[in-house]
Amino acid sequence: MKRFESARTSLRSLRSPTSHTSLSSLASPRRVRSAVAGAAAALAIGFAGFGATPAQAAAPLAIGYSDWPGFVAFQIAIDKGWFKEAGVDVNFQWFDYSASLDAFSAGKLDAVGATNGDALVTGASGAKNVMILLTDYSSGNDMIVAKPPIRTVNGLKGKKVGVEMGLVDHLLLDTALEKHALKESDITLVNAKTNELPQVLASSNDVAAVGAWQPNAGEALKRVPGSRPIFTSADAPGLIYDAITVNPVSLQSRKADWAKVIKVWYRCVAYINDPKTQPDAVKIMSARVGLTPAQYLPLLKGTHLLDAAAARKAFIKGDGLDSVYGSSVNADKFNVRNAVYKQSQNVNAYLDPALTNAP
Repeated sequence: MKRFESARTSLRSLRSPTSHTSLSSLASPRRVRSAVAGAAAALAIGFAGFGATPAQAAAPLAIGYSDWPGFVAFQIAIDKGWFKEAGVDVNFQWFDYSASLDAFSAGKLDAVGATNGDALVTGASGAKNVMILLTDYSSGNDMIVAKPPIRTVNGLKGKKVGVEMGLVDHLLLDTALEKHALKESDITLVNAKTNELPQVLASSNDVAAVGAWQPNAGEALKRVPGSRPIFTSADAPGLIYDAITVNPVSLQSRKADWAKVIKVWYRCVAYINDPKTQPDAVKIMSARVGLTPAQYLPLLKGTHLLDAAAARKAFIKGDGLDSVYGSSVNADKFNVRNAVYKQSQNVNAYLDPALTNAP
């Protein structure tokens, strides 16, 4: 999925640890979903005056989406005309993940699909944004894949582990080590682009494991007989949330329309979760990214979509990963520690549960 690879390579371009190019192609890296884009964003903001003339001046709400199940799900509503039924005019624009963040930063979009960590990176680069809708959290699509005979995270002690440093699966690796009473100093990091990690694992006698998101993780498993995931995002639910994050000016001036967008999202989730309609939902989503339904279904299963009740629960303030507040503080600390940006961000300013909590 595009968000899987383009997004996460995007950290150097703009994506941060809490982030997903195309699951259907292994061309470039993914989901921290990005820090370089921030530099371009700053220039764009300087010339365009980001806050002054946002894209919301146009009638349709301009929303950037990309190849990640929690964003691709909107294709169901697009194809079925549900936004029109809800009385809201939208213009969903398809991008590679990092390009969607660039477009938002340049003031070309009212909103964009991003990880909570990447929303912080985008804001730290100058493009203010507010997460109003939580679409999902990663639940297995991010993995630490180890060669035999290693079968546990503890087995990584003293070993070399490949990861794209500063990206989301670096965050996943740090989390795995912490949960097993290990430190990063207990291993040796080998920095490589995420799309290159399957080859690194297969060809290097020294590298014992790699951290990658799908489809790269799956490719690593195929290339190394006997390899297995020893830790995944399913072991740390809430580590990586995905959200629709909105230009504050657009949110203020179009609140009623954004409330309608949120309600349509929950209709999409219900359609996907209903066994009677899930085959049609998967058919629509897989067609959007050029995969067969059979190929796409496992990727969907590795993404925990949030319905209204689950989103409201995740929006409750707390220190743990079950709260998007705690998850975002964790991402912020990772971003600062790894020099994605210098100044810690005020997480509260990036989260607005009001429309999610509305009756």
